[in-house]
Amino acid sequence: MAGSLVLASASSFRRVLLENAGIAFQAKAADIDERSIESEVERQGSSPEEVALILAEAKARNVGQAFPDDIIIGSDQTMSLGTRVYHKPRDMNEARDHLLSLSGQVHQLNSGIVLTRGNDILWKHVSSARMSVRVLRPDFIDAHLARVGTKALSSVGAYQLEGEGIQLFDKIDGDYFTILGLPMLPLLAKLRELRVIDA
Repeated sequence: MAGSLVLASASSFRRVLLENAGIAFQAKAADIDERSIESEVERQGSSPEEVALILAEAKARNVGQAFPDDIIIGSDQTMSLGTRVYHKPRDMNEARDHLLSLSGQVHQLNSGIVLTRGNDILWKHVSSARMSVRVLRPDFIDAHLARVGTKALSSVGAYQLEGEGIQLFDKIDGDYFTILGLPMLPLLAKLRELRVIDA
């Protein structure tokens, strides 16, 4: 099955991952109300892993309307600690609250991918990473947030692992691509199987 690839995402990290892997694709941001979808599926009792897949599918289907003959890559990520599902902090106070709640805890990042073409779902996959945050002093959190500034608001956990956020952790179980929100190895394996990229 050959076909052009479209990444249904505005994420520069996801674009760079595909570009660095030498994959030919185009990108288009999905126009969906993520928070509304999250609220609805969480009320229905969906797990954080299921929510990641539901959001990824919604993105793929939204973008796929403009590219009915192409293969669409939808992806999304959720973050959970026990039964609590986190959302991007709205302001720096909420970012501080996020980091305080993660201190000394192990949370989970769940990265979902859905491939669609037309009305068909070709493949679904979710990978998870377990993130162990060291015990953080409140004054360290304050100083950290002062340094990183509003970048803390751009991620669900209020940290960027590729930057100073690495200082928050003492152990990580999971691959880097899952943490960035696009599990590349299973995705590449499926694209080879579908003959979208060379085997």
